[in-house]
Amino acid sequence: MNVVRPKAFYSKVSVKSQTVPPREIRERLSISPGDRLRSIVDDKGVRIEKETSPGEDDPFAAFTEWSSSEDDEAWGDL
Repeated sequence: MNVVRPKAFYSKVSVKSQTVPPREIRERLSISPGDRLRSIVDDKGVRIEKETSPGEDDPFAAFTEWSSSEDDEAWGDL
């Protein structure tokens, strides 16, 4: 019996705990610089999606003046 394994893509985590999605993933999700990604964790694993609109889970979505990369870094652990 032939077992078909899903295609896997890898990326490395930097010293700042950052990673760049592989080219194949960026192309498939049409990801551009500045786009936001949503990670969903469930019993099956982790799913990454491109955020299409400001999420309800983002407490700062209404405050666009707090949307710089510096703000993301400062508030990222909350």
